[in-house]
Amino acid sequence: MKKIISSAKRSIRKKQTIAKILKSEQHNDSVVNIHRIDTRNAGDYYCAPHHYFDVLKGKHLDIFGYKLEDDVKRQNFIDTINSKALIIGGGGLLNRSGFHRQMRLFEKLSEKGKKTVLWGVGHNEKHPHTYDKVKHYNVDVTKFGIAGTRDYKMPGEYVPCVSCLHPIFDDPFDETQDIGIVFHKDTLKKPEILAKFKDYPTSSNTSDFEELIAFIKASNKIVSDSYHVMYWSMLLGKKVVVVPNSSKFFDFQHRPVVSDFDNALNQFSKTETYPGLLEECRTINTKFSVKVFDYLNL
Repeated sequence: MKKIISSAKRSIRKKQTIAKILKSEQHNDSVVNIHRIDTRNAGDYYCAPHHYFDVLKGKHLDIFGYKLEDDVKRQNFIDTINSKALIIGGGGLLNRSGFHRQMRLFEKLSEKGKKTVLWGVGHNEKHPHTYDKVKHYNVDVTKFGIAGTRDYKMPGEYVPCVSCLHPIFDDPFDETQDIGIVFHKDTLKKPEILAKFKDYPTSSNTSDFEELIAFIKASNKIVSDSYHVMYWSMLLGKKVVVVPNSSKFFDFQHRPVVSDFDNALNQFSKTETYPGLLEECRTINTKFSVKVFDYLNL
């Protein structure tokens, strides 16, 4: 019963927050970068441009701020959205129920004169029957001021995740293990899967970012069900086999080898590496930043 009451109250807060924003006068004073700020998920945390551009330093907001119980913090979310131009992303914010209301809100604000930018966002449908079949986003990206999406064949300008700009990818490394397994945080709750790989070095996307990248660097090959581990491994020239847990794995520019945990270790003969991918992704993001900052007058 407590969970039902808590869920009902949370739903009311969400609706009230969105209604207040839509009724408010909108301004574009400075900018804020909105994304899922989850320090327990390295991909969610480091996929946002405020980490990589001085003009955006300290200007960030958690996309889940609209449902906070604390009235003061929730009002800060409202005030920040109302007053500032918005950079939304990165991460799998599209076609995902947990972000649907917020993304529709940002779409509507674009129509009210709010300057809005999508930066490296992508679809993230959880039902297996949608994998490799997503053809439409749940918002109209053409209504945003500038739309950069990480899905290569989907609407919007192709902009891979901005985390490629992190300087950690420039540090030299030695490979000390053949195969490394990196689990998504949800998979850590499944002991039957963990047991399959008890004889292999393992990590997870809950690890400290520097430790996680060091683990990837040390590996010649990677198996993972984390999108960003797939991406970072490709940037570092690794052979990668992915075990998809949402649609997000199927629209990267370079198609990974897709498998399941029972068969992943037998799929490396099908994998490719992509020399120059790090530089390519960085160039795209750098050029995109020029367009964005000119649009936002930063």
